[in-house]
Amino acid sequence: MGDQDSLQITVLIAGRPYPLKIKSSDESVIRRVVREINDSINKFQLDYPNRDKQDGLALTALNCAGDLEKVKLSASNDPDLPEKLTQLDQLLDQLLL
Repeated sequence: MGDQDSLQITVLIAGRPYPLKIKSSDESVIRRVVREINDSINKFQLDYPNRDKQDGLALTALNCAGDLEKVKLSASNDPDLPEKLTQLDQLLDQLLL
């Protein structure tokens, strides 16, 4: 990754800072994913108030891994899925700008 194309950011996940070096073009995606992760952790903490943050992180990771596995299985049944997802992502980016 060239220095001109890279960006250093710090994201907070479950209240902890994580410095990252990313492509400038990936910043919005990274920030959106971080927001979704934190939202998921917060939801688990509300749903299971007797559990700690570690449990929220573990359940969020399990949820994300399950979602990813479902996408992989769907992709193996639909060879055009990656292109469709790219098009959908571009449409969503246009709507969000």
